[in-house]
Amino acid sequence: MIEQVLAAVVLLVSVGLLLRLLLPTARRRRVDAIGRRAWLRGRLAARRLWFWRRHQRHAAREADEVIRRARRHAEQDGNVVRPDAFKGPRKPH
Repeated sequence: MIEQVLAAVVLLVSVGLLLRLLLPTARRRRVDAIGRRAWLRGRLAARRLWFWRRHQRHAAREADEVIRRARRHAEQDGNVVRPDAFKGPRKPH
């Protein structure tokens, strides 16, 4: 199965390159420029997706850590959380 898919991909690439060679020089340059732009946009999109996912994982870990630290020094009554820092006297500003 994999061999057939790989063979089909190689065949498509070969036919595409053959057709490219049949184009006049000016049109070939335009096709090459379009292909280059598509390749660079694809790379940029892949990098953005990679770093976005990495940032999301980091943000989720940081949020979990902040929540864990807040719950450690707090009193909980149902869904109300009262941190210990609220128990002390308030300073006037």
